[in-house]
Amino acid sequence: MSIGRGDIVLVTGATGFTGKHLVRALCATGATVRAIVRKSSQRDGIKDLPVEIFQGDVFDADTAVRAAEGAHYVFHVAAAYREARISDDVYWKVHVQSTQHLARAAMRNPGFKRFVHVSTIGVHGHIENPPANEDCRFAPGDLYQDTKVEAELWIRDFAQTEGLPLTVVRPAAIYGPGDRRLLKVFKMATKPVVPILGYGCKGLYHLIHVTDLVRFMILSATHERTLGEVYICGARDPISIEQMIRVIAGNLQTAPKILRLPVTPFFIAGDLCEWICKPLGIEPPIYRRRVAFFTKDRAFDTSKLRQHTGYEYLHTNESGLADTANWYVKEGWL
Repeated sequence: MSIGRGDIVLVTGATGFTGKHLVRALCATGATVRAIVRKSSQRDGIKDLPVEIFQGDVFDADTAVRAAEGAHYVFHVAAAYREARISDDVYWKVHVQSTQHLARAAMRNPGFKRFVHVSTIGVHGHIENPPANEDCRFAPGDLYQDTKVEAELWIRDFAQTEGLPLTVVRPAAIYGPGDRRLLKVFKMATKPVVPILGYGCKGLYHLIHVTDLVRFMILSATHERTLGEVYICGARDPISIEQMIRVIAGNLQTAPKILRLPVTPFFIAGDLCEWICKPLGIEPPIYRRRVAFFTKDRAFDTSKLRQHTGYEYLHTNESGLADTANWYVKEGWL
């Protein structure tokens, strides 16, 4: 079974980094692709594609019902990313309420085939004894992750009690051409000195190139073995932050010196900046989560997705980082 002509596919978060790559791949299958898009969203990434747009908030019940009517697949990718100007209730609406509305709307369709719910490896928090797998305990560290956990638990329970055909995908750190969230790491590799915070932590990180993520998401929607399962979608192996810098630097032909610094003063500075900036709606220049990027180990056993589906990656960590660095240089981002 595969997605193709005659299938109606609804995508949320379609104008985001992952969403626009997913929409492009789905359009290439010949399927009818729909997207729920906010009025304020930047649509440049999908404006050249034959996508049926349903304008509205993803957490609006009426919008969910209209967009999901007759759909065979739902890819729920939408997420409220951490920004100082976002109020706390928005996280719950975008992650939990939207999931509830979309799941109930999908159940109205007699021919519905699969709901792919996109969570995050962030629900596991810091991994004390890496690598962790899909059964690792939840340890969310902020409201974003708290509501991601709540949404995932709700839809897994709903699927079991109501019979919704469901697959949950927890992506690792998503990167690739066009990504801005990990661009800062690539920029670090162009500097003569790269400060890395902390001494005792390995700083293990798990990546997934957006092309591999999208390919697996589509495969997981159609593979019979993935029904009712949860998958951590990451590269075959983790990589340390220091290794990332060295791989990127080698590709850019730079030679930065790694400088280790104590992390505690930066945590204090981050807490202080957040305390001052958040009430003012100002993005802090430094905050706890960014500091924690250097101190948390997030390494996983990703064998389940390969064992269940036979998935073969297009990118290793090294080739994916090189692909992304080359794109940044070409586009003048580096």
